[in-house]
Amino acid sequence: MESIKIEEGKLFFKDIEGNIRIILDDFLKTNLIKEESIDLIVTSPPYNVDIHYNSFRDDIPYEKYLEFTEKWLKKAYLLTKVDGRLCLNIPLDKSKGRKEAGFQSVYADVVNIAKKVGWKYFSTIIWNEGNISRRTAWGSWLSAKAPYVIAPVEVIIVFYKNRWQKAKKGKSDITREEFMEWTNGLWTFPGESKKKVGHPAPFPVELPKRCIKLFSFVGDTVLDPFLGSGSTLIACALLNRKGIGVEIDENYCRLAKMRLLREGYVNTRRFN
Repeated sequence: MESIKIEEGKLFFKDIEGNIRIILDDFLKTNLIKEESIDLIVTSPPYNVDIHYNSFRDDIPYEKYLEFTEKWLKKAYLLTKVDGRLCLNIPLDKSKGRKEAGFQSVYADVVNIAKKVGWKYFSTIIWNEGNISRRTAWGSWLSAKAPYVIAPVEVIIVFYKNRWQKAKKGKSDITREEFMEWTNGLWTFPGESKKKVGHPAPFPVELPKRCIKLFSFVGDTVLDPFLGSGSTLIACALLNRKGIGVEIDENYCRLAKMRLLREGYVNTRRFN
């Protein structure tokens, strides 16, 4: 796989063909991925919404979260080809907490940071998970005193590096029906069960599946810098794309490998 340097110290897993790989490492520190080798990045980075992951607490101050976002977006930019793309799944906003009213504008802040780094903004897809029934906070009930307005959606922000149009022609595998539906920027499908997957913030395979079919060609190389439970690599395996996933936590590397075997139908080779 040309996108990976010939170093296997932190290569946790690969399939027999070498098309699907998991790197056990911190994305900001890993040096196994070649610059300008990635066609598409699909990821859902740590959200900074008080989720407890195995390797760290995802509840750092919001300013530190934005600093972290800038660092990883810079590195992702270097790894992407000149006509490469980025599909970034994040929350629309985040509560400021009990001490301050309102919400942090995660979406607006991340877009500004990405543009500062060099990414060019293309569009935004609204993902409606349909989870409004789980809402428990209303603010001032039936009163104008201090009601909460909550949008039960997430966003998938689409960026590109230098040019939107692909330099070379490739094979597309998207159907007419899929293209017509998915180019409408409102996607409605359910989220993934935390209990079922075994990860505090999994996203369904349907999300990377749509991004990969819509924004990449068959055989392209797709990267997920924050692999988590492995959904992006499962989609890559099912859709005949080369996939690289970076994950800092070994337990989640094992989970991603298990899901690839079960849901991605890949033949495997393990590195200790």
